[in-house]
Amino acid sequence: MRPPIPRLLREVGKRQINRAPSPTLARITPWIVVMLGSLAPLLPLIASAPLVPPLGFLFLLGWMLLRPGIFPAWAGFPLGLFDDLFSGQPLGSSALLWSIAVLLLEIVEFRVPWRNFIQNWAIAAGLVCAHILLSALFAHQAGGAASFGPLVPQLILAILLVPLVGRIVAMFDRFRLLPIRNIG
Repeated sequence: MRPPIPRLLREVGKRQINRAPSPTLARITPWIVVMLGSLAPLLPLIASAPLVPPLGFLFLLGWMLLRPGIFPAWAGFPLGLFDDLFSGQPLGSSALLWSIAVLLLEIVEFRVPWRNFIQNWAIAAGLVCAHILLSALFAHQAGGAASFGPLVPQLILAILLVPLVGRIVAMFDRFRLLPIRNIG
């Protein structure tokens, strides 16, 4: 004789029959999450050196490593321009760097489609380090006084945040695929 199915499990099963994720929510969630990450420089954080890593870029990498193909190849340009508006970088620097990163991730996905966690972490760490250093170089070329010594804590924090950002992206990915729309 079978054990009885708990009432809660029966209700969950009933609610998900003939349900599908909202296509609008599934499409716009990654874009909104990356744009919200780009708003991190607006946080009221006072520091004598750059400490907050480029969260918008980290979220972009997290989405592209978790769900390859979720962004089109041109997505780095508008998302980078949006980041430039709030990061204080010269206009177009993030647009260029994010576009190159998206194209590099597309190449990596094409060449090495099966990767493990350590490989994804190494790819993201390399890209985020290159992004931070090249952003400082662009800022220096535009007239900012940039030295690379104070960037070390930001680099270390960015590398250590890659797995946490991956978890947050996975949480938003589960949210965007919740079955909430009737198929009928």
